[in-house]
Amino acid sequence: MASSTGASLPHRALSSLRGTGGHAASQGTPGSPHTPTRPLSSALGSPSSSRADDDVVIIELGSRRMRIGFAGESAPKRTVSFSPEQQRRAGDFRAWEAGFEQDWRKRAAGKPCGADHELWQLDVRGQDLGLVADKLERELRDAFYKYLLIDSRPKKFTLVLPPTMPLPLLSTVLDTIFNQFQAPTVSLLSSPVMATMAAGTRSALIIDMGWHETTVTAVYEYREVQSWRTIRAGKLLVEETYDFLSQGIQGRPATARTERTENRSEKDAVSFEECEEVASRMLWCKRAAKEPDPETTEGLATVHEHEEIETTPPAEDQTPMAIPLKSCKPPKTLKIPFSELAEPCEAIFFETRLSPSCFDDHELPVHLLVYRALLQLPLDVRAICMSRIIFTGGCSNIIGLRGRIFDEVLLLAQERGWDPVRGKGVEQYKANPKLKRNGGRQAGDGPMPVIVQQASDGSEAEANTAPVRAAHLPQEPDLVEKLIRKESNYKPPAQGTLRAIDSLGAWCGASMTTQLKVPALATVDRELWLQHGVLGASRPSEVDVKSAQRQSMGPSGLMRGQASSQTNNWTLGVWGSV
Repeated sequence: MASSTGASLPHRALSSLRGTGGHAASQGTPGSPHTPTRPLSSALGSPSSSRADDDVVIIELGSRRMRIGFAGESAPKRTVSFSPEQQRRAGDFRAWEAGFEQDWRKRAAGKPCGADHELWQLDVRGQDLGLVADKLERELRDAFYKYLLIDSRPKKFTLVLPPTMPLPLLSTVLDTIFNQFQAPTVSLLSSPVMATMAAGTRSALIIDMGWHETTVTAVYEYREVQSWRTIRAGKLLVEETYDFLSQGIQGRPATARTERTENRSEKDAVSFEECEEVASRMLWCKRAAKEPDPETTEGLATVHEHEEIETTPPAEDQTPMAIPLKSCKPPKTLKIPFSELAEPCEAIFFETRLSPSCFDDHELPVHLLVYRALLQLPLDVRAICMSRIIFTGGCSNIIGLRGRIFDEVLLLAQERGWDPVRGKGVEQYKANPKLKRNGGRQAGDGPMPVIVQQASDGSEAEANTAPVRAAHLPQEPDLVEKLIRKESNYKPPAQGTLRAIDSLGAWCGASMTTQLKVPALATVDRELWLQHGVLGASRPSEVDVKSAQRQSMGPSGLMRGQASSQTNNWTLGVWGSV
């Protein structure tokens, strides 16, 4: 009996333990040690899967460089500079062969200046757009798998494009993104508007000193009012630097630009890489010949420091600067005075030796183009934009160039004012005494002003009080409005004075805009693009007013995505209005 009881005890004990454990687990008491079962959360999965729908890839595309990264970040993950070295095929080891660096003349024969270092040219006639698509695809894939570290899942793209991008190039870029990367949608943003947003303002005058041309764009309330351009930009500066160095190699003086234009056909003296390096690292810009009035300037102010040690002005500094050149035959080190290194910038961006009437509309000096751009703007837009001048682009990093342009524009405004009518005839008309009436007033000065007498204390007029025009009388203060502004800490916006501000750049502005879910200027759907292509986009004049599609960012942009998915009334924004 005892043996049977002893044999049955372990079985009963085991069952009781299991039952007790299950009962204890149901009552919340600790039972046998085991891993608790939890429902799988999406947060514990792959990071790429959790961020697949949230990540938006921001691409700022230019003719020389491309910046790429995620929305919401402060800087791009990858900045690509297009060059022949990045376009080598797999297994091409010619760069390590002896004498490869000296064979650049054969590779550059018959090509325009810097053609291998550009993604595209503004003149698309005769350009291989298939090669442009292959270059773009290769750089995007390299950035995705090496720097962004994302998988092959479809991502939403946001393109930051210059407003002067031709339509065939835009079609090539969109075809590459839709076909090769399976993007569901591509949003288009304008680089001047994004640079304005990155500066923290709603209006600005963007001076983009790029590679092919310099553009001056007026942005008012996040809308592009008007754009002007000139060919005086980085490409012309590199060509001028080549002529500058060629004259130095030949031992000729490099001060007269008219003498250097004779040998422009010989493009085998210095390589393009060395010319660009000298232009970006050695060149500088002189100060304006006449200093502007400091009382009317805001931003880029000149600080005058008085030191006991006498220093030589940069324009008179004859200290020789050593410039080693390895691409010329034989390699040579040039000794050029520091003051002469400012001649290429002076000749390209300003050209003060010629009259403004000698230039065409597409080759105006930069400071004259900026002044005429401000002069052509409406009065209220000009007052806001002139106080928010933003310099962007690669050429704006040249030492002293931004301050020189700002001072030249300020001098033109002080000398000429904001009257668009100029000339000797206008001056003779204003100085003609026969055309003056009513005590020295001219016929075009408008109606006769009302003259009132006012005393110093605001009461009855005194006998010796000078007459005051009604327009010059101070406005009576509004106590209620004054109290409201004081409680809300209101500060009137700066306007009416020339001022320069800084910006974080177009890519940062697009990153912040996309992260805040601000509607883009144009959103292209993949299905509609594959069905219709670029010809399916409607012109801005053909868009139905009821769909509220405006070519600007605002509340009406929220309707654009819904309308594009239901109907075919989608546009390419400012790029499809040509």
